[in-house]
Amino acid sequence: MKPMTILIAGPYRSGTEGDLQRIARNLHTLEEAAWQVYAKGHVPLIGEWLALPLAGHAGHGRVAEYVPAEFLYEVARRTIAQCDAIYRIPGASRGADGDVRAARELGLPVYFSLDEVPAV
Repeated sequence: MKPMTILIAGPYRSGTEGDLQRIARNLHTLEEAAWQVYAKGHVPLIGEWLALPLAGHAGHGRVAEYVPAEFLYEVARRTIAQCDAIYRIPGASRGADGDVRAARELGLPVYFSLDEVPAV
């Protein structure tokens, strides 16, 4: 099997009320999932890895709580179009649920557990 590019979808700002420490914990959880996907031989992506630097250049700043959700969602939509699959980690997230819908519209596989992600 060829390595896939897999978007990690899960809570980033959801449930944080803008608390930067809680946002950082959510990002850490996303990055742990990315590491697990990488360990299976794939290329993981987290939308915020792309969106936050772009937001800074667009004039939104680089502080997570100030970047408009619409901007994050648009970056995710474009990123999903370049991916081979989505790995949806647990946790309530309107954005991640939208990522799953977008992936399904494109016919991409959506994995809900690490066991479902095939190893290379």
